[in-house]
Amino acid sequence: MSRLDSCYNISDLRLEAQRRLPKGVFDYIDKGTEDMLSLGNNRRAFEDIKLLNKTVVDISDVKLDATVLGKHAAMPMAVAPTGTAGLAWYEGEFELAKAAAKAGVPFTLATGSNTPMEKLANEAGGRLWMQLYMWREKHLSDELVKRAARNGFEALIWTVDIGHGANREHNLRNGFATPYVLNTRSVVDMLLHPAWLAGVMGRYMMNGGMPKHVNYPPGYQTKITGNVAEQKKTHGVAAKRADRVGWDDVDRLRDIFPGKLLIKGIVRPDDAQKAIEHGVDGIVVSNHGGRNMDSAPATIEVLPQIVKAVDGKMQIIIDSGVRRGSDIVKCLALGADAVLTGRATLYGTAVGGEAGALRAFELLKEEMKRTMAYIGVQRVEEIDAGCVWRG
Repeated sequence: MSRLDSCYNISDLRLEAQRRLPKGVFDYIDKGTEDMLSLGNNRRAFEDIKLLNKTVVDISDVKLDATVLGKHAAMPMAVAPTGTAGLAWYEGEFELAKAAAKAGVPFTLATGSNTPMEKLANEAGGRLWMQLYMWREKHLSDELVKRAARNGFEALIWTVDIGHGANREHNLRNGFATPYVLNTRSVVDMLLHPAWLAGVMGRYMMNGGMPKHVNYPPGYQTKITGNVAEQKKTHGVAAKRADRVGWDDVDRLRDIFPGKLLIKGIVRPDDAQKAIEHGVDGIVVSNHGGRNMDSAPATIEVLPQIVKAVDGKMQIIIDSGVRRGSDIVKCLALGADAVLTGRATLYGTAVGGEAGALRAFELLKEEMKRTMAYIGVQRVEEIDAGCVWRG
């Protein structure tokens, strides 16, 4: 039996990923920020929601098909942008994108990825979305958006919940920063994981050198193991995210990107209503997976009031904490149209590349289908608030 065959849920994939990855890389993927309050709240909120099973009904033809941003998807899900996929596996974004295409769900490429968007557009297949962090030099961000449009990316997700950066203390302890700090701890950490060292970093070295943020502007493309002096030779510092933004930026993105436009990081009804006013096609209700503001509420808890504020005027996608197919059902029952999954599929990628990601998709599909049968529905459109136990 292979490692993947012995993984019966996302938690099993997580444990395998923890064994394979250096601590610095795994902690970056797995942990949240500060005291991990938001990270823990996300899971507790899902666990607190109960579903009512419905009996003596026809469940012979349960299907997960859904419409996501106007197009068919094999289930109401898309892959969230995860900037470290290329450190979890060699060209991890490419492997995950291929798996998403085979699973019939959209894949979102992170701004900070290590694989060129052109390679995904030409070789991965499937539905491709692009994620944007706005840089202070907004014209450079606009060029990235136009580049994504030229390469056929059908949707743009602007991630807005970044504030002044995240206080991820574990990254500092592990030397996992930008750039990645090669100190005694981090070097020993990598040497203790020879399969990862050879299969990921070794392959990068044999195929052009250390990975870079290849979708950044040319002057920002320092190696991930670069140093401060190296960065000063480019633009003085690594790419800086914009801290002066407004809804006029949404209008500009709407003008320059011809595809679907989503805003990711919405947790307030008034922000959701603003998004409608500025013509976006959807929002992602997100607290960044508990990775940014540690006092953020669980997204599943704020979802109902946002659904009420939106009133069907645009698509609502939700992320942060989805680990089971039953979690997807709970999100749909409370009004979401689809979910984004980040860590769940990234754990699979870290274990087995494309095959590992496919295993994650299979597990979520099987669990979702089983849960739908229990609550007595055969189509995702039938999932509603009546499935939720109120106590």
